[in-house]
Amino acid sequence: MIIAVPLCEGRFTSHFGGADAFALYSVEGAGTAIDHREVAVPPEHGLGVFPMWLRNRGVTTVLAGGMGPRAAEIFLGQGIGVVLGAEGDDPEAMARAYLEGTLSTSGERCHDHGFHDCGHDHGPGGHGACRH
Repeated sequence: MIIAVPLCEGRFTSHFGGADAFALYSVEGAGTAIDHREVAVPPEHGLGVFPMWLRNRGVTTVLAGGMGPRAAEIFLGQGIGVVLGAEGDDPEAMARAYLEGTLSTSGERCHDHGFHDCGHDHGPGGHGACRH
């Protein structure tokens, strides 16, 4: 299993489309211990680009704060599970909490909005400010 967590300047970003990198956490078998951590820089964001890129890296689950239903469908179509409404700052702590079944989620998500018009603060200092 490989869990992907979107990052902005090394911290969790609540909107995957604004990520400047993804932390990838590998777990062997059915364990709850992280065996390997990698930070990978994605290609330029565009419709369906991140799901295909993450699938090619072996990702099985994405932890996201907000995501439109169309984006979630694309991930699911690539065989990648999506956890929406994920909350936290430390991406590794979030991945561990997911594995332990204790990840805090708000249940909130963006609605079908195209790329970046979901009401999140995408300006300087806001979640998702890394990419547009």
